[in-house]
Amino acid sequence: MSSTISHTVPTTPPQPTLPFPAAPRSTTEASTATAATATATPPSILGLDALFNNPVFAGGIGLAGLGAAAAFGRRALISGAALLRRQLLVNIEISKRDPSYNWVLAWLAQPRDNRGFIAQRLTRLRNLSITTSTRSLNPRGGGGEDGAGKIHADFRVQPGFGRHIVRHAPGVYIAVNREKAGTATTATGEPHETLTLTLLWMHRHVLAEVFTQAHALAQSFQQGKTVVYTARKMEWAVLGKPRLKRPLGSVILDKGVKEKLVEDVKEFLKAQQWYTDRGVPYRRGYLLYGPPGTGKTSFIQALAGELDYSVAMINLSEIGMTDDLLAQLLTQLPEKSILLLEDVDAALVNRRQRDPDGYSGRTVTASGLLNALDGLAAGEDRITFLTTNHIDRLDPALIRPGRVDMMVRIGEATRYQAAEIWDRYYGDIDEDHSGRERFLKRLDELGLFGNDNQDPSVPKRHTSTAAIQGLFQFNKGDMEGAIRMAEGLIPRTFEAEEPSAEGTIRTPA
Repeated sequence: MSSTISHTVPTTPPQPTLPFPAAPRSTTEASTATAATATATPPSILGLDALFNNPVFAGGIGLAGLGAAAAFGRRALISGAALLRRQLLVNIEISKRDPSYNWVLAWLAQPRDNRGFIAQRLTRLRNLSITTSTRSLNPRGGGGEDGAGKIHADFRVQPGFGRHIVRHAPGVYIAVNREKAGTATTATGEPHETLTLTLLWMHRHVLAEVFTQAHALAQSFQQGKTVVYTARKMEWAVLGKPRLKRPLGSVILDKGVKEKLVEDVKEFLKAQQWYTDRGVPYRRGYLLYGPPGTGKTSFIQALAGELDYSVAMINLSEIGMTDDLLAQLLTQLPEKSILLLEDVDAALVNRRQRDPDGYSGRTVTASGLLNALDGLAAGEDRITFLTTNHIDRLDPALIRPGRVDMMVRIGEATRYQAAEIWDRYYGDIDEDHSGRERFLKRLDELGLFGNDNQDPSVPKRHTSTAAIQGLFQFNKGDMEGAIRMAEGLIPRTFEAEEPSAEGTIRTPA
């Protein structure tokens, strides 16, 4: 028989909730309760209670909070402003390497109508730069003596570095920011520059007008002139000021030679679709060879003026010129330009000749030149002229068809050329051509036409068109003097120790 023993644990009945505040306890009871609480809650290890109870610390926390809120608000304001600019404004950045950089600068410098309250206060160019160009008042030798020796200077003011605002049309304003980098670029050794134009989004169509007008203005500046580019490390740069176009008639080549070359080039320019349809690279190469002073480079300059093209020259012997740099330059050739590689024979010879310091003259290899002319990286829509004084020194691979499509010898002066040059210099005073006949007869007597008269007693000599022009320039308006000094056209070599009478004037041929 089992028995169960149970124990009843007395429980404390719950205290009723009073609808009114409890009566205050006595001081003794309050002290006892505080002591019990202090005993039950341990003190903070880090002492945060003391820090937060410190008014200085609490004030610092408040200031930090205000700073954080201000920084957040500032970032929000900047982000909002950037978003607003993206929505309302349009920016276009122009690098100095781009041809339109100088076009737009010249366009910005043009006079504008700034009448009106807003225009007078906004459109002010505070930072200016000036470009000075000089020219002769008598470039062609006419106009009498009043203009002789006088130089006219043109000053062109344009926006300098900084921010500007210009008025394009009523209600249309353009913000301009011209900046210059603090360090020079490795390509040109000059600091890089950028030009940024900013307009309202609703006026974005104005950009097309700006570039159209700037291009037209640049063309007006170059009207009647030929621009010459030269390689400046990895970029093309304009060499000096644009030159007055040389008339094609001022270059006297042998009969039919000039006409044949010009006709071939013009035919090439008309045949782009023909090349495209047959899958042939659209480029053409010419080699002009012959002795120096015969008009090879002069013809190329005159041809560029006839075609309204520019000339882009590369010196293959320049220090620092490499195969990679040459290929890069040819892929960036300026539009509507004739590529000119002068004295290619000398450039290739210098590769094998070293000076005492070990410099070989160049680092362009023959294979690099060949690949640049018609390799995989070679560009199209290109006219290339090569010149040489010694065609026998050229690698046959360089002058094969595809690289050189037409070879023309520009040789010594012929009877036809001498007569044509005479007419250009003395045609106005030698109306009956008697002076010309006496001059040609004198050159025959000297054997300067290669002994065409078959007289065995006359040595076989040659002279150049440059020498004849030099003789005529020395005797401006004096054809009798030119005839008397014709003997000076005989080629001769002057040695340093060769004795000469004091005051002797010689015309080297």
